[in-house]
Amino acid sequence: MKFAKESWPFVLPFVFLAALLFVLGRPAWGATALVLGLLVLLFFRDPARRYAGEVGVVLAPADGLITRVDVIADPEIGPGRFHRVVTFLSVFDVHVQKVPAAGEVIVSRYAAGRKVAAFREDAGEVNEKHLTVIRRPDGDLVGVRQIAGLLARRVVCYLKEGDPVHRGQPLGLIKFGSRVDLLVPAAYALLVQKGDRLKNGATPVAAPPGGAR
Repeated sequence: MKFAKESWPFVLPFVFLAALLFVLGRPAWGATALVLGLLVLLFFRDPARRYAGEVGVVLAPADGLITRVDVIADPEIGPGRFHRVVTFLSVFDVHVQKVPAAGEVIVSRYAAGRKVAAFREDAGEVNEKHLTVIRRPDGDLVGVRQIAGLLARRVVCYLKEGDPVHRGQPLGLIKFGSRVDLLVPAAYALLVQKGDRLKNGATPVAAPPGGAR
């Protein structure tokens, strides 16, 4: 299993502390520090995922529980209306996000904000977040909004405008508890519902009209 490179500033202090405690003759405390470091490292795990279905299907960008499914207008993404699938990530979920659909990144925008609980209705409006919009080869727009939560330290996105992307490649991560919104055109057929659990890069979430694109 891989781990996100952002893990090391959080994990290495536990390793150094454990080494110091062992040198000072405190093996029990040293072992505790190592266990804590391992738990932090697991938060940044990046399991290998694969989806062998239709090319045009939009995949889940994040692991977690779907807490809301609705249809909204979102001018930051583009004209028209979009299905919004809101995924809540607990501290036990994988926090690496994956690209949900192939295409070109046309928006990669960070917005500073607060850090209220990610399950609150207004979290998407007031919290720190990063919006990525991908234009698919047929022109359809797919958005991913990474939203910090109460314990989140920072939203990280690896993509910039103009990047070509393929489905399932790393998109970014949110450190410690958060929410991810996936937005697809309202004409797409949703394959999930509220209460479902998702796996990034593996769970099919929406299909475009007419099949593969």
